[in-house]
Amino acid sequence: MAAEEFRRGDAVEVRGPEEILATLDESGALEGLPFMPEMVALCGRSFTVDRRAERVCDTIRYTGTRRLHDAVLLEDLRCDGAAHGGCQAECRFFWKEAWLRRPEGTPRSPPPVAAMAALRDRAVRGARTRVEVGGSAEERHRCQATELLRCTEHVPLWNAVSYAREVSCGNVGLGHFLKVMSRVVVEEPMRKLGLMDEIHLRGTAQKGVDPPRTDLQPGEYVRVRSREEIARTLNPEGRNKGLWFDREMLFYCGQVFRVRQRVRRFLDERDGKMVELKTDAITLEGVVCTGERSLRRWFCPRAILPYWRESWLERVEQPTAVPAARSG
Repeated sequence: MAAEEFRRGDAVEVRGPEEILATLDESGALEGLPFMPEMVALCGRSFTVDRRAERVCDTIRYTGTRRLHDAVLLEDLRCDGAAHGGCQAECRFFWKEAWLRRPEGTPRSPPPVAAMAALRDRAVRGARTRVEVGGSAEERHRCQATELLRCTEHVPLWNAVSYAREVSCGNVGLGHFLKVMSRVVVEEPMRKLGLMDEIHLRGTAQKGVDPPRTDLQPGEYVRVRSREEIARTLNPEGRNKGLWFDREMLFYCGQVFRVRQRVRRFLDERDGKMVELKTDAITLEGVVCTGERSLRRWFCPRAILPYWRESWLERVEQPTAVPAARSG
């Protein structure tokens, strides 16, 4: 099945379960990328291509940028973690182009139940693995995030072809590309010379200080506190009880958003082990890592949802209008 290069804005249809199953190996993957159980229900449905996976950030070893060949992201489709222990990271799905086709314009019958079950069975079997730890076997999870290093190739920092493809494949417009790169050519030399702190926001909080708990719930409105207020909750390494305040998050200070969910558990991408948070974190609607401010991760399309401590947010009344999160 020949892969077709789709571009941002293209309409596509997820192929039927029989066709997708034929592309997968025994571990439920194509070229190392798992087709996850949470994706099965999307077979036969139509979506729009959001971005190609040309410059994907490495959140396992933090080596910079990697390329996932022949793959795209569709709209804002995210994993609900149902087949991965209830992971709440809500990662976006990567789609191999071999799993997609252009819509033919004629209605299709619903995918056969037996074929859907066969694809789901293969994907579920691939979502678990066993590893030896201390002489005993432990079950671990396996997903697209945990397998990212195995199915991608490293992209050198100043690979001109990689940056050119961001524009030529339609991922970003020329104006936006130049705006981001104008920041890159200033900040990256500063980082190399040690003139830019790798810790984006250092604080003065003492270890073990508990942040105030406000029991924020999904749907409530919050304002992200100021840089100065947040700094008072962080230790000198820029963390609050182990949770890192990321460079991308500074941009959202002072803005108002709705609470998306309380996060209690997520998969450690390094080993597939479930992480259980002792203190819940918060995600916010419309607040994602843009891949435009994090050093060495420019133009990453993963749109990861940052985790927020409640002490970094303050509850507010529902505004008459909530501005969309800005970018750039």
